[in-house]
Amino acid sequence: MEQVKVQVGAQELTLETGRLAKQANGSVFAKYGGSAVIATVCCSSKELDVDFLPLSVDYNEKYYAAGKIPGGFIKREGRPKDREILVSRLIDRPMRPLFNKKFKRDIQIVPTTISADQENPPDVIGMVAASAAVTVSDIPFGGPTGAVRVSLVDGEYVINPTFEQLNRGTLDIIVAGTEEGITMVEGGADQASEEALADAIDAAREPIAALCRAQIELRERAGKAKLPVPEDPPEFELASELREFARPKLEEACFVKGKMERRKAIDRVIEQANEEFADRIPEGEEKRFNAVLDDLEKEILRESVLKRKIRTDGRGPEDIRNITCEIGVLPRAHGSALFTRGETQALAVSTLGTVQDEQIFDDIEGDRREHFMLHYNFPPFSVGETGRLGTGRREVGHGHLAQRAVQAVLPDKSSFPYTIRIVSEILESNGSSSMATVCGSSLSLMDAGIKIDKPVAGIAMGLVHDSETDVVISDITGEEDALGDMDFKVAGTEDGITAFQMDIKISNVDPQVMRQALEQARRGRLHILNVMSETIDAPRGNLSEFAPRILSFTVDQEKIGLLIGPSGKTIKSISEKHDVTTNIDNDGTVTIYSQDKAGAEAAKAAFMSLLEEPEVGKTYDGVVRRIVDFGAFIEFLPGREGLCHISKMADHRVESVEDVLQLGQEVPVKIMEIDKMGRFNLKLIYEEENRDKVAPRGDAASDERRSREKHREPRDGGGSGGRRGGRNRR
Repeated sequence: MEQVKVQVGAQELTLETGRLAKQANGSVFAKYGGSAVIATVCCSSKELDVDFLPLSVDYNEKYYAAGKIPGGFIKREGRPKDREILVSRLIDRPMRPLFNKKFKRDIQIVPTTISADQENPPDVIGMVAASAAVTVSDIPFGGPTGAVRVSLVDGEYVINPTFEQLNRGTLDIIVAGTEEGITMVEGGADQASEEALADAIDAAREPIAALCRAQIELRERAGKAKLPVPEDPPEFELASELREFARPKLEEACFVKGKMERRKAIDRVIEQANEEFADRIPEGEEKRFNAVLDDLEKEILRESVLKRKIRTDGRGPEDIRNITCEIGVLPRAHGSALFTRGETQALAVSTLGTVQDEQIFDDIEGDRREHFMLHYNFPPFSVGETGRLGTGRREVGHGHLAQRAVQAVLPDKSSFPYTIRIVSEILESNGSSSMATVCGSSLSLMDAGIKIDKPVAGIAMGLVHDSETDVVISDITGEEDALGDMDFKVAGTEDGITAFQMDIKISNVDPQVMRQALEQARRGRLHILNVMSETIDAPRGNLSEFAPRILSFTVDQEKIGLLIGPSGKTIKSISEKHDVTTNIDNDGTVTIYSQDKAGAEAAKAAFMSLLEEPEVGKTYDGVVRRIVDFGAFIEFLPGREGLCHISKMADHRVESVEDVLQLGQEVPVKIMEIDKMGRFNLKLIYEEENRDKVAPRGDAASDERRSREKHREPRDGGGSGGRRGGRNRR
């Protein structure tokens, strides 16, 4: 067993190999505080005949790590949760470019969180452990890579902050890279400035380099000899002749306007080349023949950007494609918007729900509920292809990035107690559909009347780099993403950044180039926000007529039971009476949901009346609950009854209570006295304006009552004498 330690932030990270999972090609056990991850890597024994790197990363978290048993009916871990998918992507992205593309064996990295102290997030530990496992293994790898989280807490940059520090911070980014430089950044912020983000990335450089040095030390102590990489085949014998034939044709085809038209033009050149050289292509060399054409296409496009500053669609480096915005696209949706930028189009739809619609999460960090969700869908027809519908890792990752961008400007739950769900349907795609989702979502929220702080827009930046020149390009297309050296997505308001994601395909990018990209992205973002404002520049004044109405207020926690009542009788009664749904949280927050505002207001008044302390001399609207010979018991507040004596029912003598009141009758009463035992003595308010509520039955009614009394059969021998006789007999 070998072990190295390195100080990262406030804690020491320990990397250990040779004790656990020894049959894997590489295995590292990483500990940071009370959190621990074991990462393994294995590869198949046979080469695959594929034209891509067969790498998979499967990060997973065990509930026992936090001393928990999984919730639900099945008490074992199941399919990957969104969080596990997102961390898998974080691990994959900085490492994938460093594997040798000629090593075409199946490679699987499995980082597993087996201890979670609820203080130190395990995701960055897993990123380092995964890199270390590959570094000490026999799998060829151009790493190692290091990763840290950076937060801005109380004006200071904190490396690998605790959960508590993250909650107080205004910036949360994960930075990964090699000893030479940064290769990946992802995170969110509370409208942070470009300067703050650049400084945070700079703060991560030295800790990342230290992590890489520690892994190299571990490899020197316990690393395995690397497996051989297949040698490069000799140069394709027709390469120079093929390039000479195809270059002038591709130089024209690569700049045809329109994605589909351009692709057709390039495909025609490929067909012509295949026809021209059909008899001379060696058997089994078709892939190498087409690879020459692919490399030539990429070379032409990169040269155009570097030397002429002209892109595939004729734009300059900083030009943004034409943008159109529409709102209110769907008549019954609570909010909808169609955002189109060039050949990328997103239909964003906002739906408002109640607390019952919140997303419930059960993971090792504890049970929690989220009242905002953003779901991103990328159907195959968006790129003119066929395929299976479903939610893959790409959908989860892009949706999470857009959600983080928009979440920063949403109203807090206390002031807007709705559950919000946005669905982004990508209808067309040619570059940065996730940033189109951000723009469409912002428009959709404003169309729904949700009071966001400010509109949010997003833009994807690219980079074309050679030994002499760096050209940063704005609003990249899909082709430019594939041929370029950087994919940098930045989203935010006019005041600052709310979310970002950067992947660099080269070993290092000059920090000044990164700052230039951030500033260029800011100008592009402001341009997009200006175009969006021409359609809608602020949330609508009212919510959609189809959205539920919600009222929320807070009561003393000790009085929650009073609102609920025995076995829920009170809350159920009020909710049914006013046709509302009511939820009471443990902190005393009462939320009332209704399809109309009047019903919600009436239910709120009923609940508030339960909390009201009765006052002598105050008038209330009561309901007759019981009638006795000497008066009536009237409920003047929910659950509060008082006695109205027969002598307090009118300004004249009342022979019988039933001459004035009936069960269930609504009447105004005044509290005359609260006696020493807390009982309420009431007086019926008998004024002219209340005659329709309280009115004696009149002489005819009284005569009828007296007639009934006169002819009533005696009990126990008749009258009071009969009752006395009964007692004497006993």
